Amino acid sequence: MKDLMQHQSVHVEEKSYKYTEYNKVFRRKKIQEQDLQIYAGEQPYECTQRDKAFITNGNLKQHQKVHTREKPNVCTECNKVFRKKNNLKQHQKIHTGGKPYQCTECDKAFIAKLSLKVHQQVHTGEKPHKCTQRDKAFITSGKLMKYQQVHTGKKLYEYTECKKLFRRKNNLKQHQKIHTGEKPYQCTECDKAFIAKLSLKVHQQVHTGEKPHKCTQSDKAFITSGNLMKYQKVHTGEKPYECIECNQLFRRKNNLKQHQKVHTGEKTYECTECDKAFITNGELKNHEKIHTGEKLYKCTECVKAFITNGDLKRHQKIHTGEKPYQCTECDKAFITKRELKLHQKIHTGEKPYQCTECDKAFITNGDLKRHQKIHTGEKPYQCTECDKAFITNGVLKRHQTIHTGEKPYQCTECDKSFITKVELKQHQIIHTGEKPYQCTECDKAFATNGTLERHQKIHTGEKPYQCTECDKAFITNGDLKQHLKVHNGEKPYECTECNKVFRIKESLKQHQKIHTGEKPYQCRDCDKAFITIGRLKRHQKIHTGEKPYECTECDKAFISNRNLEQHQKMHTGEKPYECTECDKAFITNGGLKRHQKIHTGEKPYQCTDCDKAFVINGLLKQHQKIHTGEKPYQCTECDKAFITNEVLKRHQKIHTGEKPYQCTECDKAFIQSGDLKRHQKIHTGEKPYQCTECDKAFTTNEVLKQHQKIHTGEKP
Repeated sequence: MKDLMQHQSVHVEEKSYKYTEYNKVFRRKKIQEQDLQIYAGEQPYECTQRDKAFITNGNLKQHQKVHTREKPNVCTECNKVFRKKNNLKQHQKIHTGGKPYQCTECDKAFIAKLSLKVHQQVHTGEKPHKCTQRDKAFITSGKLMKYQQVHTGKKLYEYTECKKLFRRKNNLKQHQKIHTGEKPYQCTECDKAFIAKLSLKVHQQVHTGEKPHKCTQSDKAFITSGNLMKYQKVHTGEKPYECIECNQLFRRKNNLKQHQKVHTGEKTYECTECDKAFITNGELKNHEKIHTGEKLYKCTECVKAFITNGDLKRHQKIHTGEKPYQCTECDKAFITKRELKLHQKIHTGEKPYQCTECDKAFITNGDLKRHQKIHTGEKPYQCTECDKAFITNGVLKRHQTIHTGEKPYQCTECDKSFITKVELKQHQIIHTGEKPYQCTECDKAFATNGTLERHQKIHTGEKPYQCTECDKAFITNGDLKQHLKVHNGEKPYECTECNKVFRIKESLKQHQKIHTGEKPYQCRDCDKAFITIGRLKRHQKIHTGEKPYECTECDKAFISNRNLEQHQKMHTGEKPYECTECDKAFITNGGLKRHQKIHTGEKPYQCTDCDKAFVINGLLKQHQKIHTGEKPYQCTECDKAFITNEVLKRHQKIHTGEKPYQCTECDKAFIQSGDLKRHQKIHTGEKPYQCTECDKAFTTNEVLKQHQKIHTGEKP
């Protein structure tokens, strides 16, 4: 009867026992006494196993079951066992679906009345349990006690397998599942499984699209309150966690911990497929997908798929054109904040990553690591089709498209396609004519920053890449590599039409256009077209009269720097290219090759109108103008016209009286260098051209040919 009366007081909400000091009332005298013991700090029932004490004997008995591991209350539905009968009752409501305690503010319902009370404090904002160490407050005393362990550093629960310590027993239990591989909570929408029920609930919101936690500062919403709190620090700018090594600040303690591993070099997560190791488990998991080929996140706009959702989101901004991160120094915008930060270092000139082997510095640690492989010679990425190896995986992937023939990046203006997006962007500048990179020394502008940097080395004279075989130095490593092929004779690129071999692939591509007749670069001032854009640019300087490269020894100027360098060798007398058949030497390798055809008798360029053949294509073209009668170079002083510009220039010296080539032996002067050389043989007595029929010798090859007609009976 007494128990019934106590129970009925719940319905009538009768509370007869008052405690005036703390303004509290209770239904039962026993509860009043227990509450008084809480305020007095009295805990008379002590555990003999540990230093814990309790207010009631019942609480002590329940605690002792922790030591005896006694769980007498068994669920008949799932065989789960509990220490307390009340816990079993609450658990059984999971099976029955009974949630009798409904929240009046929202549509949530709860199994236990206490859970409802705790939940209602979310709506009221009430947090009665305050931390004495900080200004933080909590809804429940349990959460406060867990938080206070942060201050004490106490971690009572140790896992014997890995010696890891935990503040809460529940955290220990979840951690154990990592070692056992147990994931009892299965998603019904996909095949993912989780260690904790809460993790499953959070994951299910990915499928439902539910994001209940909304930011009041922006229109963003989040699945969990924790993610919302982290994001809100973006608005406040709060970064409370500082690295003592480099003073970098972080919003989250976890980010600080990960960052500190950069300084310690700690990489605890190792890949079982390769020898790579990572700072975080997340990084390892993403890396492992490279080996499995797993790409779960698919783009709905194109066929691309990605390892992480973050990579997919960044990629989708390419389709939407969204670039929310704007540079304040220039008008460039970027898809990600990280890209903006890297770009800003171009304006500041900041290059914090220094190479210990040479004096080079880099904007990113990744660029430094790639550079260091040049010194170590490390090339870990091997091509399975050929024996080539590469420093980075990206370069390997680009190389592999040579074997597959894949060129996924198509130009919308013309029918060209490219292996990489960077190559496509550079190509598109041809159509737009955009050259945003301006040289501060001269008025030249360039399509890419890399081209500008190479150009600036012309002004500084910097040539950091030295050849070990000769004394030549080069602006770029690529130029040095091409030059080294001169010494080793390597010509790996062969033409399938004529078996001609080349040192670089680009030269082969240009050569192949001779066979196809392709000349895509058209001059806008005349009807001429060219195989390469470089040749077109040189040609256009004929129309503009531009000759920016001036000789310091004489007053001559040239269209290209290469022509100037060749000309300067006339002043220095340098002729590095020597013929192995005779004692002649030449300024250029091309001149030597043309000369060598005299010894071999090779004349590959045949005239289709007569039986004459020529050593070089240029001579054939000049000869063909004899048949067509074409003389495009007109003298402005008289009515004469000439086949080549060179012959016109020689002719014009007749009008000007200019004879720049002076004989040092006598007072004679000549219009052209060839005439001077022939004249000097009169003084030296040199007659290098010997007749094979008799013992006569001649000063020039032309006079020899005239003489040989006497023996053949041919009338000159």
